[in-house]
Amino acid sequence: MVGIVLSGGKGTRLYPSTKVISKQLLPIFDKPMIYYPISTLMLGGIREINIITTPEDFNQYKELLLDGSQWGLFFNYLIQEKPDGIAQAFLIAEKFIKGKKVCLILGDNLFYGKLDFFRNAMSNLRSSTIFAYEVDNPKDYGVVVLDKNNKPIKIVEKPQEHISKYAIPGLYLFDERVVEYAKSLTPSERGELEITDLLRIYLENSELDVVLVGRGVAWLDTGTPNNLVEAALFLRAIEQRQGRKIGCLEEIALAQGYVAKDKLFDWISSMPNSEYKNYCLKVLDEY
Repeated sequence: MVGIVLSGGKGTRLYPSTKVISKQLLPIFDKPMIYYPISTLMLGGIREINIITTPEDFNQYKELLLDGSQWGLFFNYLIQEKPDGIAQAFLIAEKFIKGKKVCLILGDNLFYGKLDFFRNAMSNLRSSTIFAYEVDNPKDYGVVVLDKNNKPIKIVEKPQEHISKYAIPGLYLFDERVVEYAKSLTPSERGELEITDLLRIYLENSELDVVLVGRGVAWLDTGTPNNLVEAALFLRAIEQRQGRKIGCLEEIALAQGYVAKDKLFDWISSMPNSEYKNYCLKVLDEY
């Protein structure tokens, strides 16, 4: 399975902070935002990752993340010329998908907790899978309507009436047909290739599965100033209480066996002196 981190868009909800920098390069507490979706893919066992961003931010991402080999990963950097919809990501990454299954995660989505729900969904992927997360403000999200057996009936983008309590996080699993289906889409009224339209194709073919995310998992959308602060405080509280960092790519790479300890030591040694470097060195000592 290959991964896609979609980090395009203008980040208008965070303006003026995003006037000269991509939203996903902004920090959430002690790490760039994009570290967190990458960590989710890593914990799911995905090592080949396509990072899609804007022409203006392309070089900054490459400077920050390099080719991924320092974490035992393989990065492809791709450009989304205009924010023409989430589903466009599959067309942009077509040649790297090459008939493989795909996991798409939005660059501003953060998950914390046991990711068994994610790994199990990957192992049991039939055709396509989305996740359902209970929220108290469903009108702010795309939602999925479920029947009494938790089977999907309908998908609605930002419903004005309360039809479901389950929001759809920006984490999606698809089989190799996703590129073909994405090519069949027509732009919506706002001129975008909508992920909800793509999901409806699978739904109408009875090929869309839904996994409920349990209460032990926190999902944070970090697209607004308030959400950004809340996420930072949430991470700070956990990290300070436990003494463990969330989304530390070096620690995950070592734990997953993606990179040899001596190679990781060389990478960490090249870092400037910082609290983050000290933490990574501590992790190395523990292994």
